Amino acid sequence: MNKIYRIIDVNINRVSEGLRVLEDLTRFYYEEPQITEKIRKIRHCVRKTVKDLNPEFLNQRDAEDDLGFEISQTTNLDNKTNIKELITANFKRVQEGLRVIEETLKIAGYYEMAKIYETCRYDSYTAEKIYFNTFNRIAKRKLPESNLYCIIAEKYSKGRSNIEIVRQIIEAGVKIIQYRERNKKKLYKYKECEKIRELTRQAGVTFIVNGDIDIAILVQADGVHIDQKDLPVEKVRELTGNEMIIGLSTHSRQQAQDAFEKGADYIWAGPLFKTNCKGDIWDPAGLEYLKYVVNNVNIPFVAVGGIREHNVAQVFRLGAKCIAMATEIAGADDIKQKVNNIRAIIRNISDEGELK
Repeated sequence: MNKIYRIIDVNINRVSEGLRVLEDLTRFYYEEPQITEKIRKIRHCVRKTVKDLNPEFLNQRDAEDDLGFEISQTTNLDNKTNIKELITANFKRVQEGLRVIEETLKIAGYYEMAKIYETCRYDSYTAEKIYFNTFNRIAKRKLPESNLYCIIAEKYSKGRSNIEIVRQIIEAGVKIIQYRERNKKKLYKYKECEKIRELTRQAGVTFIVNGDIDIAILVQADGVHIDQKDLPVEKVRELTGNEMIIGLSTHSRQQAQDAFEKGADYIWAGPLFKTNCKGDIWDPAGLEYLKYVVNNVNIPFVAVGGIREHNVAQVFRLGAKCIAMATEIAGADDIKQKVNNIRAIIRNISDEGELK
């Protein structure tokens, strides 16, 4: 019967080690405090519940003659090739170990203690679900790191087609393009987005569709952008699934916080300056709003609204990392030169920061 303590000891260590791997991933890799705390509480419960049995564990411990070590050294069944496999393996290790602890404690005469480990096991199932929801949210497509986000619509383009503008924007090296044509016929927009999707896919450019969730899904766009009058973010997520980027326009502190809580992948912060690009004249949210977003929002953001070559420096000095532009780029006579000019300004701001 004393060897039962050896089984319990081995599994306490196995479970604690698995939980530590999961905890460190959420703490240092994903930086997610809520799930980190949940895993930590389970780990502490696992260790502390049996602390009075530690003398028995140590008496029965025999790591040198453990058959499992030799077997482990001669197999590659425990090999992991990615983060998801690592997470899955450690949750299974934790849950299987907890079941062994639960059952062996019962036959060792510690029934009430065994029930605590049963609770831990069920807590681990809940934690696994939350963990993978977090993993899926983080692992899905994201906006690429880019300082420019270009918005296209033919009314901005001085008579040129959207397809022509897309080609020129891609040639200029821009990595994010949003299609915004709210007033055209649905079939026309669908066919146009099909062509743009082909061009952007070939070039490795992220393609976002504004407003038309159905078209974004049908053409397999990288993402969809919605505003405050569209469907709620959580409902859009039900339609698009976890793989599609969802962006949301925000104009206030409350909207920015709501966007984060409801699962938006990025926000537009603005309009910073007066603009009527969307057909409406928006009251500027102003540069104070940008300052708030820079210091308080935990998801990527894109500064937007009335940003032009002459005020780009002002926006980046306040902490913006990416800006959205419509008429300034799509309406430029020489799009490549305009992009180069703007990026030269951004580089200068970056150099200023390094000098400080």
